[in-house]
Amino acid sequence: MKIVVSTTKEEMGAAAASHGAGLIRKSIAAKGHASIIVATGTSQLEMLQALTDEPVDWSLVTCFHLDEYLGIPITHPASFRKYLKERLADKIKPKAFHYIDADADPVAECSRLGKLIEASPIDVAFVGIGENGHLAFNDPPADFDTYEAYIVVALDKACRTQQVNEGWFASLNEVPTHAISMSIRQIMKSKSIVCTVPDKRKAPAVAAVVNGPVTPDVPASILQKHEDATLFLDGESAVGSKSRSSE
Repeated sequence: MKIVVSTTKEEMGAAAASHGAGLIRKSIAAKGHASIIVATGTSQLEMLQALTDEPVDWSLVTCFHLDEYLGIPITHPASFRKYLKERLADKIKPKAFHYIDADADPVAECSRLGKLIEASPIDVAFVGIGENGHLAFNDPPADFDTYEAYIVVALDKACRTQQVNEGWFASLNEVPTHAISMSIRQIMKSKSIVCTVPDKRKAPAVAAVVNGPVTPDVPASILQKHEDATLFLDGESAVGSKSRSSE
């Protein structure tokens, strides 16, 4: 796992977007198209903004949605479908964008998405890390073993509290208790992973991911085992993990 540390969130986002866009262009040059995974949340704001400005032929790119709450409509301010539509899809107009339909039957939706992603292997996964070390909505202890591409997961209190603290919900009671998430194994199938993690509040999780053992109790620690995963940090999130930094 390579680590790139920038001084500010803006520089971090630009570096992550530039690296990811280069990988997308490489895939398009090699096979005429590319498939990517995109994440949401405050940690991805700077990266996604920079990514929309990158010179990529988005008409050749298929996007997959990483995770979504169950039980909230697309009109809800915290809806990840709304987030991705407004901040990415409407701007880049990709070949296809496979959203997770939170209003559909969860089991059927997981099956539908699983078939789509099986037919479209992922070239680049843009992801983040939660304060509890989660990867997508795979909270600890995460399921490292399932071969299902998308699964229904229960959200732990730490994850749900983070959503309140970031301003997506007014109270813990408003945060859904379950979600559909891409599985750990499916994320790890991606040819390349671009993981963007800013802010001081993420520093303990980043340190555990980088310096600790690979364990379901720190789900994102699995990134240590990926052949082409790059972790993009800012000066605050990198505290405690710089010993492993390469740049």
